[in-house]
Amino acid sequence: MRRKLMRTAAAVTALAFLLVLTGCSGVSGDSETESIRLMVWSPSEDQSEDSGAWLQTCCENFAALHPEWDITFVYGVADEATAADSVAQDPEASADVFMYANDTITTLTDAQALAKFGGIYEEEIRATTSDTLLDSVTVDGYLYGVPYTTNTWFLYYDASVFTEEDVQSLDAMLEKGVVSFPFTNSWYLPAFYIGNGCTLFGDGTQEELGVDFGGENAVEVTNYLIDLLANSNFVVDADGSGMAGLRDGSISAIFSGSWDYGSVKEILGDNLGAAALPTFELNGETKQMYAYAGSKAIGVNAHSEYMVAAVELAVYLGSAECQLLHYQLRSVIPCNTDLLEQEDIQNDPVVIAQNNTFDYTSILQPFVSAMGNCWTPVENMGKSIRNGTTTHDNAEEQTVAMNEAMNSNGIS
Repeated sequence: MRRKLMRTAAAVTALAFLLVLTGCSGVSGDSETESIRLMVWSPSEDQSEDSGAWLQTCCENFAALHPEWDITFVYGVADEATAADSVAQDPEASADVFMYANDTITTLTDAQALAKFGGIYEEEIRATTSDTLLDSVTVDGYLYGVPYTTNTWFLYYDASVFTEEDVQSLDAMLEKGVVSFPFTNSWYLPAFYIGNGCTLFGDGTQEELGVDFGGENAVEVTNYLIDLLANSNFVVDADGSGMAGLRDGSISAIFSGSWDYGSVKEILGDNLGAAALPTFELNGETKQMYAYAGSKAIGVNAHSEYMVAAVELAVYLGSAECQLLHYQLRSVIPCNTDLLEQEDIQNDPVVIAQNNTFDYTSILQPFVSAMGNCWTPVENMGKSIRNGTTTHDNAEEQTVAMNEAMNSNGIS
């Protein structure tokens, strides 16, 4: 049965591109309109009337652009982090078009659930997308999505406390104000280890090389983090405490992403500042913090009954027009290279911070399968430092244990 489904999906995909390349619409007569049904999944915020109903608006605009189809849209809620699991478990019952975080791409490709973009569609996507972003949705040379925003985190700060020069250095910031950091969150804590030369799977795609978070350079970072936590101007951000501190004035800087822009703007107003990641001083040397970075993309189900329309809709939802509306309604930072040349977008400090982080102070988050083994050991390290279990006396032992767990299928 599985082989039959795979052959069917491949045949539908091939037929879809053949129809497009030959100028056929898939209907039996030039004057006929084909009735089709497209299921589209997105985060709830994209469908909320309070946020401008971005998804419905874009789909209605798409329908108006394609009178050859009488489209019935069925909307479902699935955020980018969890969509891949749902689609992979039952592709035929899932959405035709959906949004996903690029680090979940192998879940989809392993399940043969994600359609490849080729031909004129691939050309259109490549024409307005950076090579790094394209790499984030490419597996074995095939393009599997339309990136619509970079996905990373950066620094928000109170510009009445810190200057633009201050925020280039974490140490300088800690001398002037209170900084909150998600210390026990394994998406954030590796920033210091990577900054001191630790690596994950070679260039991020070489799963056979494993993780190198256990050498002397890693031990140096663990010792640094123990001292950092002891600094009275450093606070662990957990369960929203950083944002709460920003609101009551007890904290002057947090690390987060564009999803928190609205809340930070409400709190800081004209004093809102944003910047790429700062450096930190380790044993007398300046090191750069590095965030994990990736993308959020629009994918097409390889089992879609209406492949041509689904692919066209995905490309449209990732177009400059829809990215601009996403930015205007929800402050979702665009990645379309033409949009990024517009003056008002270029001058947005949050756009600058996110894109500078992506370009200069991040690494592309590995999406090899073994990356799944890395999250819990790093989280446990952050918690053990916070709880006092990891100390200078056992920092080497604990660091080696973390590295061993990151390189195993089980968590020790």
